Amino acid sequence: MDRLIFAAIGYVSIALLSILCIVPFILIISSSLTEESRIVLEGYKFFPSEFSTEAYKILFKYPDQLIQAYTVTILVTLAGTLVGLFLTAMTAYCLSRRDFKWRNQFSFFFFFTTLFSGGLVPWYLMMVNYLHLKDTPLALIIPLLLNVFYIIVMKSFMSNIPEAIVESAKIDGAGDFLIFMRLILPLAKPALATIGLFLALGYWNDWYNALLFVSSENLMPLQYYLYKMLGNLDGIRKAMAGSGAVATTPLPSEGLKMAMTIVASGPILIAYPFIQKYFVQGLTIGAVKG
Repeated sequence: MDRLIFAAIGYVSIALLSILCIVPFILIISSSLTEESRIVLEGYKFFPSEFSTEAYKILFKYPDQLIQAYTVTILVTLAGTLVGLFLTAMTAYCLSRRDFKWRNQFSFFFFFTTLFSGGLVPWYLMMVNYLHLKDTPLALIIPLLLNVFYIIVMKSFMSNIPEAIVESAKIDGAGDFLIFMRLILPLAKPALATIGLFLALGYWNDWYNALLFVSSENLMPLQYYLYKMLGNLDGIRKAMAGSGAVATTPLPSEGLKMAMTIVASGPILIAYPFIQKYFVQGLTIGAVKG
């Protein structure tokens, strides 16, 4: 009986939490399809009081540029996530090995970078003047490759992998890299999936590095493209207000923001159910046979 009550409370809690997560997204979809004047007068509603697709017309006015921005973002996200995940896992594996003599010193070195940094200007000068990465895809990939927090999380997970697995592989003649690739990575699937998702979200939502290092429209990622579009719309509105010009139809500022949210988050929401299965995969793998 107690199990049934506990299960019922759990299901109800999860259902309520799911509703709380879905409701804001429904509100965003409805607002993106609502006439701008209705949003200004009535606020956000779950059902459009006056249907309008003007925000999407503006957003897709130049489809070639939008597709190009999507392509850049997808390629940067894939490349950055794969390389960053591999480097994070390899770094965490070295720091988790108790036979690595300098692991405490390197751990302190990584942790030190979370407290102090060189600042924006030295970083910009190094990226532009010394590494010559301005207007290159690497300028969008390299800054987000390694995150100390992700390394610490991965290190903590790998530290729980039994040492007997590594020792038995060494007895069989396997080297460190082979052990890492054939044993450690398969056992670390839950951590890899979690960190991989965080890395992918970071690359997908990044616009700041594009603002600093990208001036070519061919390398403009999706988030920066939408940011510039919204800035241009605000500039047009201010210019019209200053000159006293009146638009025939209100420029959909709020509706455009909601439409941008849908366009920017749609692919991630579609991909998430396919990634989610890897979170539970491998949780029971790694037990040492007695």
